[in-house]
Amino acid sequence: MRQSPLVLVANRLPIDDSVAPDGAFEWRRSPGGLMNALHPLLRHTPATWVGWAGGTGPAPHLPDVDGVRMRAVPLNGEDFRDHYEGFANATLWPLYHDAVEQPEYHRRWWEAYQRVNQRFAEAAAEVAEPGGLVWVQDYHLQLVPGLLRDLRPDLRIGFFLHVPFPPPELFMQLPRRAELLRGMLGADLIGFQRAQAAHNFAQLVTKVLDLPATDRRIGVGDRVVRIGAFPVSIDTAEMATLAARPDVADRARRLRQDLGDPERVILSVDRMDYTKGIEQRLKAYHELLASGDVKVRDTVLVQVVVPSRDRVAQYQILRDRVEHQVGRINGEFGRVGEPAIHYLSQPFDPAELVALYRVADVMAVTPLRDGMNLVAKEYVAARVDGTGALLLSEFAGAAAELAQAYLVNPHDLDGLKAALLAALRAAPEDVAARMRAMREHLGRNDIHAWAGSYLRALEETTSLPGRRTTSG
Repeated sequence: MRQSPLVLVANRLPIDDSVAPDGAFEWRRSPGGLMNALHPLLRHTPATWVGWAGGTGPAPHLPDVDGVRMRAVPLNGEDFRDHYEGFANATLWPLYHDAVEQPEYHRRWWEAYQRVNQRFAEAAAEVAEPGGLVWVQDYHLQLVPGLLRDLRPDLRIGFFLHVPFPPPELFMQLPRRAELLRGMLGADLIGFQRAQAAHNFAQLVTKVLDLPATDRRIGVGDRVVRIGAFPVSIDTAEMATLAARPDVADRARRLRQDLGDPERVILSVDRMDYTKGIEQRLKAYHELLASGDVKVRDTVLVQVVVPSRDRVAQYQILRDRVEHQVGRINGEFGRVGEPAIHYLSQPFDPAELVALYRVADVMAVTPLRDGMNLVAKEYVAARVDGTGALLLSEFAGAAAELAQAYLVNPHDLDGLKAALLAALRAAPEDVAARMRAMREHLGRNDIHAWAGSYLRALEETTSLPGRRTTSG
């Protein structure tokens, strides 16, 4: 296997499940998320991406995609069920999102998590060059840094957690909490979205492992592990260029006409996930319609829901509840040719999604808990005319940066309704001033600034005492 200067390790490879007629693979794009965040970084960086290709069975041999080498890690049906659907998404995901749903604990899921993490670590060790850099991503692979350090102590290892990291009282529920913490501590640098997450981690390391820790450094034997906040971002220039394209602007005008040329368009774009606050948002909108504060002919809500984890029971139940809720609202308040909610459950290509961003007078991003939420940043970057109001949950990581948004507690139904009305009725000059400040912030803090700050910090770990530099 050819060795690589940069090895990126993530649960999924960033490719479509389908193959073009010429046999080529393309980047798998979806609103927000890990793949969109990392794609701009790798177009001009020699790299190998280690991940799962999406099917069960032997790992396929894949061609390079946009110059990035693909190294597939195999998963069988049991691995997918117990590692991905089980420990990652039915144990860790709900626990890390404030236990919005009750986490489940099963020993066979933990065994699968260990097994799959070992497989990813071995694949990364195989392709990394001597003294090279390996950057491990997210909650699916928290054991990989420690396993990889055992295999290749010569490597510089980074780990970045894209989701929230919970407070100690929640994390302490995990039966295998010490093993997960030790796995993450195999890295030289552990990055989080927010400073509070780094603080939570430092507290847990002290409590569970009895290691000396501050919110910036942790002593692990003869090594020092750095931790800190590195809020992930987007390629703002690419988003603005796409939004300014004449065909996207034309599509936005046609979309508004198709919606009946309403005075106001509210847009929400979410994965189908119980952390996104979809049901609470729909309930708030229902009550605004019922009170007469919002009228169907004047205001339209477009709810885009991208299918997610369809095989997981909780997500099937959530989809049924959301679709029932939408049907009830449309049945009560819609008219022929004038639905109260335009509900779209499908993926969108980037140009169509950006056209929707340009149509939306108000973008409602109201998760109950979110590590960052890049959709909020995408909306701001796409508003090249300087208009548009962002309604944003204070429990999204993006709220720490986009303070000029209309911030809201999505658990507070009356507060959610009031904030939505405030965004709908805001004076144009207020909306423009808020959007200008948010666009300026994103211009300074884009995906390249994020990656640069993280990788510089990782480079600095080479000067810390105790790092082993012998070749593996």
